[in-house]
Amino acid sequence: MDNNSKLKTLPVTLLTGFLGSGKTTLLNYILKQNHGKRIAVIENEFGELNIDSEFVIGADEDIFEMSNGCICCTIRNDLIETLNRLLERHQKFDYILIESTGLASSGPIAQAFLIEDEISKSLFLDGIITLVDAKHISNNLNEQEVVWEQIAFSNVLLLNKSDLVTQPEIKQLENQLHQINPTAKIFITTNAIIDLDQILNIGGFDLKSALESFTFNTHQHEADDAVSSVSLSFPGHVDPDRLNLWLQMLLIQEGMNVFRAKGILNVEGSSEQYLFQSVYMMFEGQFDKPWGSNSPLNKMVFIGQHLNSQRLEESLKNFAVT
Repeated sequence: MDNNSKLKTLPVTLLTGFLGSGKTTLLNYILKQNHGKRIAVIENEFGELNIDSEFVIGADEDIFEMSNGCICCTIRNDLIETLNRLLERHQKFDYILIESTGLASSGPIAQAFLIEDEISKSLFLDGIITLVDAKHISNNLNEQEVVWEQIAFSNVLLLNKSDLVTQPEIKQLENQLHQINPTAKIFITTNAIIDLDQILNIGGFDLKSALESFTFNTHQHEADDAVSSVSLSFPGHVDPDRLNLWLQMLLIQEGMNVFRAKGILNVEGSSEQYLFQSVYMMFEGQFDKPWGSNSPLNKMVFIGQHLNSQRLEESLKNFAVT
């Protein structure tokens, strides 16, 4: 991962969610509102968007310019080519918003932004926003593994179609989403209406902002056959280089089961907190503010599949804790 995302020019937001969760409704809302933002929207299936002719002021091949300043286009061949086509237009965008297909996991796309030189030179991943169908999410979780992954990789979850369920059901769904991903912010929406400042320019992959308001919960949520989270908190010193190696060995042994990890570490020889996060085996870390009056304590959260808290903690302490 690149620590210098602030030097890059354009934030990219990835929009995900299972079929019927409301992604198209959100995109139509963005393309028709006078929000004053210049957003480039990249669609996988442009035909699903309900673009009224009065909102289209110019078209160039499959790139449409909207009256509110937005640009909308399709992924013609691959994502990198589409991004390059947009950047070659020499127009000043505030954001690029990419809609993923309803059947795709966010992980590979997020990882591409972190390792692809063609993308990373001028763009940085600002956040992953996932829409969740409040009415059908329980069935989706039972039937589709990709829904668990979409939730696990998210920075922000929009619990949409909230008008179709009761308040107790909303509360139960919020708790369930927090068990899968305790690090994501959750917003309750109807018709996918949301203040765009809640989903754009959120710094979801900037280390300091990603951990600034993060609350660690030492309670461990586990399900052997599902995506879950494990939170660890323990004293001692952690070697960040050995932690990176440990994560890579974990991926070799258990496949791609650890989707995301983040935390605050106590590193020997330093009085400052060490912040880290990872997407699959891509590891990023940096020193932050001093511990001050707080007792140094390592706090970590792992989100993935087939997680076992005892096995994770024992192997981590044996290898990376000095």
